[in-house]
Amino acid sequence: MKENLTLIQRLNAHPDSRCWFVGWNPNGTLLASCGGDKAIRIWGREGDSWVCKGVLEDGHQRTVRKLAWSPCGNYLASASFDATTCIWKKKNDDFESLTVLEGHENEVKCVSWAPSGNLLATCSRDKSVWIWEVDEEDDYECVTVLNSHTQDVKHVAWHPTQELLVSASYDNNICIYKEVDDDWECQATLQGHTSTVWNLSFSATGERLASCSDDRTVKIWKEYLAESGQGELIGDISWKCVCTLSGYHGRAVYDVDWCRLTGALATASGDDAVRVFKEESSTDPDQPLFSLAAHMPKAHSQDVNSVAWNPKEAGLLATCSDSGDIAIWRFQEQD
Repeated sequence: MKENLTLIQRLNAHPDSRCWFVGWNPNGTLLASCGGDKAIRIWGREGDSWVCKGVLEDGHQRTVRKLAWSPCGNYLASASFDATTCIWKKKNDDFESLTVLEGHENEVKCVSWAPSGNLLATCSRDKSVWIWEVDEEDDYECVTVLNSHTQDVKHVAWHPTQELLVSASYDNNICIYKEVDDDWECQATLQGHTSTVWNLSFSATGERLASCSDDRTVKIWKEYLAESGQGELIGDISWKCVCTLSGYHGRAVYDVDWCRLTGALATASGDDAVRVFKEESSTDPDQPLFSLAAHMPKAHSQDVNSVAWNPKEAGLLATCSDSGDIAIWRFQEQD
């Protein structure tokens, strides 16, 4: 295989602690990272280099596990092991703490904004998923608590165009939620992984969903609309696994990110490697084929925790690790 994942820069982001997550703002101009040092760092480009533009501290008392940028890019939400979610508001070139969301019994594992920016989802070790409503005055109100999982909920993600929410859990399952008559309900439970589901990522259209797991596999799920006997669509939705990527990862797959510009899938693994998969042409849309397009065996010196494609610059990839560092890569397809 031709080497087509090139290291651009390595950043000593969170010294002496784990770097848990990296996420680009909607414009792709800023990268946020968080870690075991309780801090959030904002990175921006200066010339050909990425430099730290700011450090957000004093928001949390324990590890910051995940971050989420609002669709407008003016807010940043942080989920922490201190059982809170902090909302930060951009002010000039800095961020200030706007409010702290409380209610989960213990560690908040993930936070995610709906595409409208009016809803926020959080999930926790307490097995619950909370949905918060945001009004024009920046007030946050919990509108529902969902208890569809039997174990620690690791991840929540919103559909890119619809107000459809998915969650992944230590119970090996994926749940899909939708609002029905002003009440949020679990519409489907996707079963297929044999161990903890760590992360989820939608394709650009939202018709497919990638999931990654402690079972060392990545699964691709496809949305199907149910039909009546006359072939008419009747609105019921089901999701089916149409592809499993197995045999590639030596340990757990902690993160997967589906690039909405190129369709490439990047994965982060406990085997210290970063991998990129590309979809092959297939005559059957119900049986997609993905091949390994790039493999960086020692991308980091320890577990890779997060992978994130830049939303505006095709092929620009950020990763982070238990070693506390961030790596910026360039993925280029080879002819």
